Amino acid sequence: QVQLVESGGGLVQAGGSLRISCAASGGTFSLYAVGWFRQAPGKEREFVARITWSGGSTSYADSVRGRFTISRDNAKNTVYLQMNSLKPEDTAGYYCAATGRLLSTIEAMGARWYDYWGQGTQVTVSS
Repeated sequence: QVQLVESGGGLVQAGGSLRISCAASGGTFSLYAVGWFRQAPGKEREFVARITWSGGSTSYADSVRGRFTISRDNAKNTVYLQMNSLKPEDTAGYYCAATGRLLSTIEAMGARWYDYWGQGTQVTVSS
């Protein structure tokens, strides 16, 4: 059983940067692919980015590609999401999720394929 805890959220001005983290415990974290999802009030949860267990492959939603970077440090059992050039529309609760499944790039965009979820961290971007 893997436990995930997000941190690093906060309030930032448009154009600014923020790095959020997802710390894992309770399992062999290096065996899990990790995704970041976000959910704004009144909207469905949406895929943001994911990274494979080795960190050798990443993928991003079109809305964040070129601005966000996902990375991981398996020695620290942590996955990061560096967010640059933030926009007000990036405002949402951000959730990390982990899966031991081997997912295609398309499958990795689906929240249903992830088995473990954190409680989320709020990111608010002011205009």
